[in-house]
Amino acid sequence: MNTFLRSLSTTEQIGALFLVVFGVLALITLWAVVRGLREAHHDGTEAQARKMAARQLRALLQTSWAMATVFWVSWALGDTMATVLFALVSFLTLREFITLSPTRRGDHRSLVLAFFVVLPLQFIIVGSRSFDLFTVFIPVYVFLALPVVSALANDPERFLERSAKLQWGIMVCVYGMSHVPALLLLDFPQYEGKGAFLVFFLVLVVQTCMVVQHLVGRRLPHRPVAPQVSQSFQWASWLAGVGVGGVLGGLLSFITPFKPGQALGMALLACVAGSLGHLVMKALKRDRGITNWGMQGQSVTGAGGLLDRVDALCFAAPVFFHSVRWYFGL
Repeated sequence: MNTFLRSLSTTEQIGALFLVVFGVLALITLWAVVRGLREAHHDGTEAQARKMAARQLRALLQTSWAMATVFWVSWALGDTMATVLFALVSFLTLREFITLSPTRRGDHRSLVLAFFVVLPLQFIIVGSRSFDLFTVFIPVYVFLALPVVSALANDPERFLERSAKLQWGIMVCVYGMSHVPALLLLDFPQYEGKGAFLVFFLVLVVQTCMVVQHLVGRRLPHRPVAPQVSQSFQWASWLAGVGVGGVLGGLLSFITPFKPGQALGMALLACVAGSLGHLVMKALKRDRGITNWGMQGQSVTGAGGLLDRVDALCFAAPVFFHSVRWYFGL
Protein backbone atom coordinates (compact mmCIF):
# COMPACT_ATOMS: atom_id res chain seq x y z
CA MET A 1 0.00 0.00 0.00
CA ASN A 2 2.82 2.38 0.92
CA THR A 3 4.58 1.57 -2.39
CA PHE A 4 1.37 2.28 -4.29
CA LEU A 5 0.92 5.65 -2.59
CA ARG A 6 4.49 6.66 -3.30
CA SER A 7 4.02 5.77 -6.98
CA LEU A 8 1.24 8.37 -7.29
CA SER A 9 1.93 11.95 -8.30
CA THR A 10 1.73 14.70 -5.68
CA THR A 11 -1.70 15.81 -6.94
CA GLU A 12 -3.01 12.23 -6.84
CA GLN A 13 -1.63 11.69 -3.34
CA ILE A 14 -3.29 14.84 -2.00
CA GLY A 15 -6.55 13.97 -3.77
CA ALA A 16 -6.51 10.47 -2.25
CA LEU A 17 -5.83 11.96 1.17
CA PHE A 18 -8.84 14.26 1.02
CA LEU A 19 -10.98 11.41 -0.32
CA VAL A 20 -10.13 9.35 2.76
CA VAL A 21 -10.82 12.30 5.07
CA PHE A 22 -14.24 13.05 3.60
CA GLY A 23 -15.09 9.34 3.62
CA VAL A 24 -14.25 9.00 7.32
CA LEU A 25 -16.18 12.16 8.15
CA ALA A 26 -19.19 10.87 6.21
CA LEU A 27 -19.16 7.57 8.14
CA ILE A 28 -18.87 9.29 11.52
CA THR A 29 -21.63 11.74 10.62
CA LEU A 30 -23.91 8.89 9.54
CA TRP A 31 -23.23 7.09 12.83
CA ALA A 32 -24.02 10.27 14.80
CA VAL A 33 -27.29 10.76 12.90
CA VAL A 34 -28.42 7.17 13.50
CA ARG A 35 -27.50 7.40 17.16
CA GLY A 36 -29.40 10.67 17.50
CA LEU A 37 -32.53 9.11 15.97
CA ARG A 38 -32.38 6.25 18.47
CA GLU A 39 -32.14 8.59 21.45
CA ALA A 40 -34.74 11.08 20.20
CA HIS A 41 -37.62 9.09 21.73
CA HIS A 42 -36.13 8.80 25.23
CA ASP A 43 -37.02 11.12 28.10
CA GLY A 44 -35.57 11.82 31.53
CA THR A 45 -32.46 13.44 32.97
CA GLU A 46 -30.05 10.88 31.50
CA ALA A 47 -31.64 11.23 28.07
CA GLN A 48 -31.30 15.02 28.23
CA ALA A 49 -27.62 14.67 29.10
CA ARG A 50 -27.15 12.35 26.12
CA LYS A 51 -28.89 14.80 23.83
CA MET A 52 -26.61 17.58 25.06
CA ALA A 53 -23.56 15.41 24.40
CA ALA A 54 -24.94 14.61 20.94
CA ARG A 55 -25.29 18.32 20.16
CA GLN A 56 -21.69 18.88 21.23
CA LEU A 57 -20.56 16.02 19.00
CA ARG A 58 -22.51 17.48 16.07
CA ALA A 59 -20.79 20.81 16.67
CA LEU A 60 -17.39 19.09 16.53
CA LEU A 61 -18.38 17.30 13.33
CA GLN A 62 -19.56 20.55 11.77
CA THR A 63 -16.20 22.08 12.66
CA SER A 64 -14.37 19.13 11.11
CA TRP A 65 -16.43 19.33 7.90
CA ALA A 66 -15.89 23.08 7.66
CA MET A 67 -12.14 22.83 8.17
CA ALA A 68 -11.74 19.91 5.75
CA THR A 69 -13.75 21.76 3.10
CA VAL A 70 -11.80 25.00 3.52
CA PHE A 71 -8.48 23.22 3.17
CA TRP A 72 -9.61 21.18 0.19
CA VAL A 73 -10.81 24.32 -1.59
CA SER A 74 -7.61 26.17 -0.72
CA TRP A 75 -5.46 23.36 -2.11
CA ALA A 76 -7.57 23.11 -5.28
CA LEU A 77 -7.29 26.87 -5.94
CA GLY A 78 -3.49 27.04 -5.58
CA ASP A 79 -1.18 28.88 -3.19
CA THR A 80 -2.22 32.42 -4.14
CA MET A 81 -5.95 31.79 -3.94
CA ALA A 82 -5.44 29.78 -0.75
CA THR A 83 -3.82 32.82 0.84
CA VAL A 84 -6.75 34.99 -0.29
CA LEU A 85 -9.23 32.44 1.09
CA PHE A 86 -7.56 32.38 4.50
CA ALA A 87 -7.46 36.18 4.47
CA LEU A 88 -11.25 36.11 4.03
CA VAL A 89 -11.60 33.63 6.90
CA SER A 90 -9.41 35.92 9.00
CA PHE A 91 -11.57 38.92 8.12
CA LEU A 92 -14.77 37.13 9.15
CA THR A 93 -13.35 35.85 12.43
CA LEU A 94 -11.94 39.26 13.36
CA ARG A 95 -15.27 40.86 12.51
CA GLU A 96 -16.99 38.30 14.73
CA PHE A 97 -14.57 38.91 17.59
CA ILE A 98 -14.88 42.71 17.43
CA THR A 99 -18.67 42.73 16.99
CA LEU A 100 -19.15 40.81 20.22
CA SER A 101 -16.82 43.14 22.12
CA PRO A 102 -17.69 46.70 23.19
CA THR A 103 -16.19 49.54 21.15
CA ARG A 104 -16.30 53.34 21.32
CA ARG A 105 -16.14 56.10 18.73
CA GLY A 106 -12.46 56.57 19.54
CA ASP A 107 -11.77 53.01 18.27
CA HIS A 108 -13.09 53.58 14.75
CA ARG A 109 -9.80 54.68 13.23
CA SER A 110 -7.97 51.74 14.77
CA LEU A 111 -10.64 49.34 13.53
CA VAL A 112 -10.40 50.67 9.98
CA LEU A 113 -6.63 50.31 10.16
CA ALA A 114 -6.93 46.74 11.49
CA PHE A 115 -9.43 45.50 8.89
CA PHE A 116 -8.32 47.33 5.78
CA VAL A 117 -4.58 47.88 6.26
CA VAL A 118 -3.10 45.45 8.78
CA LEU A 119 -5.03 42.35 7.69
CA PRO A 120 -4.38 42.60 3.92
CA LEU A 121 -0.75 43.62 4.47
CA GLN A 122 -0.14 40.59 6.70
CA PHE A 123 -1.40 38.20 4.04
CA ILE A 124 0.42 40.05 1.24
CA ILE A 125 3.64 39.60 3.21
CA VAL A 126 2.82 35.90 3.62
CA GLY A 127 2.21 35.54 -0.12
CA SER A 128 5.54 37.19 -0.86
CA ARG A 129 7.29 34.61 1.38
CA SER A 130 8.90 37.39 3.44
CA PHE A 131 8.72 35.22 6.54
CA ASP A 132 11.05 37.32 8.71
CA LEU A 133 8.91 40.44 8.20
CA PHE A 134 5.67 38.47 8.46
CA THR A 135 6.82 37.16 11.86
CA VAL A 136 7.31 40.61 13.43
CA PHE A 137 4.92 42.85 11.49
CA ILE A 138 1.96 42.47 13.88
CA PRO A 139 3.71 41.70 17.21
CA VAL A 140 6.10 44.67 16.82
CA TYR A 141 4.96 47.33 14.36
CA VAL A 142 1.18 46.95 14.64
CA PHE A 143 1.40 46.49 18.41
CA LEU A 144 2.99 49.93 18.67
CA ALA A 145 1.02 51.68 15.92
CA LEU A 146 -2.56 50.87 16.86
CA PRO A 147 -2.50 52.41 20.37
CA VAL A 148 -1.01 55.58 18.86
CA VAL A 149 -3.91 55.83 16.44
CA SER A 150 -6.37 55.26 19.31
CA ALA A 151 -4.66 57.87 21.48
CA LEU A 152 -4.89 60.45 18.70
CA ALA A 153 -8.67 59.96 18.75
CA ASN A 154 -8.68 61.79 22.12
CA ASP A 155 -10.76 59.20 24.03
CA PRO A 156 -8.91 57.93 27.13
CA GLU A 157 -11.88 56.18 28.75
CA ARG A 158 -11.06 52.45 29.31
CA PHE A 159 -8.15 52.97 26.92
CA LEU A 160 -6.10 49.98 28.09
CA GLU A 161 -9.07 47.59 27.94
CA ARG A 162 -10.08 48.74 24.46
CA SER A 163 -6.53 48.55 23.12
CA ALA A 164 -5.98 45.10 24.60
CA LYS A 165 -9.22 43.83 23.07
CA LEU A 166 -8.22 44.96 19.60
CA GLN A 167 -4.69 43.61 19.99
CA TRP A 168 -6.08 40.24 21.08
CA GLY A 169 -8.44 40.09 18.12
CA ILE A 170 -5.66 40.87 15.65
CA MET A 171 -3.21 38.42 17.20
CA VAL A 172 -5.66 35.51 17.23
CA CYS A 173 -7.72 36.13 14.10
CA VAL A 174 -5.10 37.67 11.80
CA TYR A 175 -1.64 36.73 13.05
CA GLY A 176 -2.61 33.20 14.08
CA MET A 177 -4.66 32.43 10.98
CA SER A 178 -2.01 33.83 8.61
CA HIS A 179 0.37 31.04 9.64
CA VAL A 180 -1.83 28.42 7.97
CA PRO A 181 -1.24 29.55 4.36
CA ALA A 182 2.38 30.25 5.33
CA LEU A 183 2.80 26.50 5.84
CA LEU A 184 1.90 25.97 2.19
CA LEU A 185 4.86 28.14 1.21
CA LEU A 186 7.59 26.62 3.39
CA ASP A 187 10.46 25.39 1.22
CA PHE A 188 11.56 21.95 2.40
CA PRO A 189 14.27 20.19 0.36
CA GLN A 190 12.72 17.42 -1.78
CA TYR A 191 9.24 18.38 -0.57
CA GLU A 192 8.23 20.84 -3.27
CA GLY A 193 4.52 21.15 -4.01
CA LYS A 194 3.46 19.17 -0.95
CA GLY A 195 2.66 21.99 1.46
CA ALA A 196 -0.97 20.86 1.53
CA PHE A 197 0.16 17.70 3.34
CA LEU A 198 1.73 19.84 6.06
CA VAL A 199 -1.47 21.86 6.51
CA PHE A 200 -3.51 18.66 6.53
CA PHE A 201 -1.16 17.16 9.14
CA LEU A 202 -1.61 20.19 11.42
CA VAL A 203 -5.40 20.34 11.06
CA LEU A 204 -5.92 16.60 11.50
CA VAL A 205 -3.82 16.19 14.66
CA VAL A 206 -5.33 19.28 16.32
CA GLN A 207 -8.89 18.33 15.44
CA THR A 208 -8.31 14.72 16.56
CA CYS A 209 -6.99 16.03 19.86
CA MET A 210 -10.12 18.15 20.37
CA VAL A 211 -12.52 15.30 19.46
CA VAL A 212 -10.76 12.74 21.69
CA GLN A 213 -10.64 15.22 24.56
CA HIS A 214 -14.40 15.74 24.22
CA LEU A 215 -15.25 12.02 23.96
CA VAL A 216 -13.00 10.94 26.84
CA GLY A 217 -14.22 13.80 29.04
CA ARG A 218 -17.80 12.53 28.68
CA ARG A 219 -16.87 9.16 30.18
CA LEU A 220 -14.74 10.36 33.09
CA PRO A 221 -15.89 11.63 36.50
CA HIS A 222 -16.86 15.27 36.14
CA ARG A 223 -13.88 17.14 37.63
CA PRO A 224 -13.31 20.31 35.59
CA VAL A 225 -10.01 22.09 36.18
CA ALA A 226 -11.44 25.59 35.72
CA PRO A 227 -15.24 25.25 36.13
CA GLN A 228 -15.86 29.00 35.79
CA VAL A 229 -14.20 28.88 32.36
CA SER A 230 -15.04 25.41 31.06
CA GLN A 231 -17.13 22.59 32.51
CA SER A 232 -15.56 20.09 30.12
CA PHE A 233 -11.81 20.72 30.49
CA GLN A 234 -10.19 17.99 32.62
CA TRP A 235 -6.52 17.08 32.86
CA ALA A 236 -7.13 13.37 32.17
CA SER A 237 -9.18 13.97 29.02
CA TRP A 238 -6.75 16.70 27.92
CA LEU A 239 -3.78 14.34 28.25
CA ALA A 240 -5.70 11.66 26.35
CA GLY A 241 -6.48 14.08 23.52
CA VAL A 242 -2.91 15.37 23.29
CA GLY A 243 -1.53 11.81 23.45
CA VAL A 244 -3.79 10.47 20.70
CA GLY A 245 -3.12 13.51 18.52
CA GLY A 246 0.63 13.07 19.01
CA VAL A 247 0.56 9.36 18.16
CA LEU A 248 -1.51 10.08 15.07
CA GLY A 249 1.07 12.65 14.04
CA GLY A 250 3.83 10.06 14.39
CA LEU A 251 1.88 7.61 12.24
CA LEU A 252 1.37 10.30 9.58
CA SER A 253 5.08 11.07 9.29
CA PHE A 254 5.11 9.55 5.78
CA ILE A 255 3.10 12.50 4.40
CA THR A 256 5.44 15.07 5.97
CA PRO A 257 9.14 15.91 5.65
CA PHE A 258 9.57 14.68 9.24
CA LYS A 259 10.90 11.43 10.63
CA PRO A 260 8.46 9.59 12.95
CA GLY A 261 10.00 11.01 16.13
CA GLN A 262 10.01 14.52 14.72
CA ALA A 263 6.41 14.17 13.55
CA LEU A 264 5.40 12.98 17.03
CA GLY A 265 7.06 15.98 18.68
CA MET A 266 5.58 18.49 16.26
CA ALA A 267 2.12 16.97 16.65
CA LEU A 268 2.36 17.15 20.45
CA LEU A 269 3.34 20.82 20.25
CA ALA A 270 0.43 21.60 17.96
CA CYS A 271 -2.07 19.70 20.13
CA VAL A 272 -0.94 21.37 23.35
CA ALA A 273 -1.07 24.84 21.79
CA GLY A 274 -4.42 24.27 20.09
CA SER A 275 -6.24 22.71 23.04
CA LEU A 276 -4.99 25.27 25.57
CA GLY A 277 -5.73 28.07 23.11
CA HIS A 278 -9.29 26.78 22.84
CA LEU A 279 -9.53 27.03 26.64
CA VAL A 280 -8.28 30.63 26.53
CA MET A 281 -10.94 31.49 23.95
CA LYS A 282 -13.57 29.99 26.24
CA ALA A 283 -12.38 32.33 28.99
CA LEU A 284 -12.79 35.27 26.63
CA LYS A 285 -16.32 34.13 25.79
CA ARG A 286 -17.22 33.87 29.47
CA ASP A 287 -15.89 37.40 29.96
CA ARG A 288 -18.20 38.59 27.17
CA GLY A 289 -21.12 36.62 28.65
CA ILE A 290 -21.70 34.45 25.57
CA THR A 291 -21.63 30.69 25.00
CA ASN A 292 -20.19 30.84 21.48
CA TRP A 293 -18.94 33.49 19.09
CA GLY A 294 -21.85 32.83 16.77
CA MET A 295 -24.56 33.47 19.37
CA GLN A 296 -26.05 29.96 19.37
CA GLY A 297 -24.96 29.30 15.82
CA GLN A 298 -26.36 32.51 14.27
CA SER A 299 -23.55 35.03 14.23
CA VAL A 300 -24.44 38.71 14.15
CA THR A 301 -21.64 39.06 11.62
CA GLY A 302 -22.91 36.44 9.23
CA ALA A 303 -19.90 34.23 9.87
CA GLY A 304 -21.99 31.56 11.61
CA GLY A 305 -19.75 31.05 14.63
CA LEU A 306 -16.66 30.71 12.46
CA LEU A 307 -14.26 31.63 15.28
CA ASP A 308 -15.56 28.70 17.35
CA ARG A 309 -14.48 26.41 14.52
CA VAL A 310 -10.95 27.72 14.03
CA ASP A 311 -9.87 29.08 17.43
CA ALA A 312 -7.71 26.04 18.29
CA LEU A 313 -6.05 26.25 14.88
CA CYS A 314 -5.31 29.97 15.34
CA PHE A 315 -3.22 29.10 18.41
CA ALA A 316 -1.66 25.90 17.05
CA ALA A 317 -0.56 27.26 13.64
CA PRO A 318 1.98 29.87 14.87
CA VAL A 319 3.55 27.46 17.36
CA PHE A 320 3.76 24.72 14.73
CA PHE A 321 5.07 27.03 11.98
CA HIS A 322 7.84 28.64 14.04
CA SER A 323 8.85 25.34 15.64
CA VAL A 324 9.24 23.80 12.18
CA ARG A 325 11.24 26.78 10.88
CA TRP A 326 13.50 26.82 13.93
CA TYR A 327 14.11 23.06 14.07
CA PHE A 328 14.83 22.65 10.36
CA GLY A 329 16.55 26.01 9.88
CA LEU A 330 14.20 27.16 7.10
